[in-house]
Amino acid sequence: MDIIKDIIYVNKEAGSKTLESFQKNWLIVFTGFIYTVLNYIIYSLFGALITGPISIFAGIINALIISAMVSNYLYLLFNVINYNRVTIDDFKYGFGYFLRKIYVIIFIGYIARLLLSLPGNMLMNIQPSFTFGLYFVVMFLVPLIFNPLAETIYLKSYDPWESIVQTLVFMKENWLNWGIPSLSFFALLYLITGDLHLGFFDTHISFTFTTDIKIIALYSIAQVVFTIMMIYRGHLYKLLSTSTRRKRMFMNKF
Repeated sequence: MDIIKDIIYVNKEAGSKTLESFQKNWLIVFTGFIYTVLNYIIYSLFGALITGPISIFAGIINALIISAMVSNYLYLLFNVINYNRVTIDDFKYGFGYFLRKIYVIIFIGYIARLLLSLPGNMLMNIQPSFTFGLYFVVMFLVPLIFNPLAETIYLKSYDPWESIVQTLVFMKENWLNWGIPSLSFFALLYLITGDLHLGFFDTHISFTFTTDIKIIALYSIAQVVFTIMMIYRGHLYKLLSTSTRRKRMFMNKF
């Protein structure tokens, strides 16, 4: 019974703060379109310039671009969640604010995939069907287990490795309170877009330039839902990571 009361309490608190934050910072919805345009311009230049000998650095440069984009969005969320405001200066400074932390985490993820691929390739030769099944299970579970990694990055002052470890600790302690609303938002986005948005570092809903009114309308709805989800997650994470169930039950009595 206490668990149900706690779920209701934390979601009510997070929902109330999300509504207030979205009302004051609704313009953040348009960052999705801005990131889409920036990605188009950057990767058009990327394809034209990264050729010949320097193409060996393509992976490093691509990771830096991704890290800068994610850093920018997380810095905007950092200001929305902590100060309930976001400015043009926040957008300008955001590209480098969490850059190093995100880049190192991406590198750690790359090394982990590389290490896992070694036994995976050996197993593929012995049990290919089992290996394929295991691969898809891992690809589904890992994003769920590390789902609050973005919030850990921008709401806590951990180094990259600590951010990964503390994300696991957070999920161990709050898997139910975090999982229910997160899966609900994912399901809603899937119904709207037809895609699963389980990435650690999703910054927006992808948009294909078109004049089709239906596609534009669905994109707009999805981007609004995505923005509300990210703000909600920030407030929920902040509440759950700074309190215990016993403390919340005590606070709820007054």
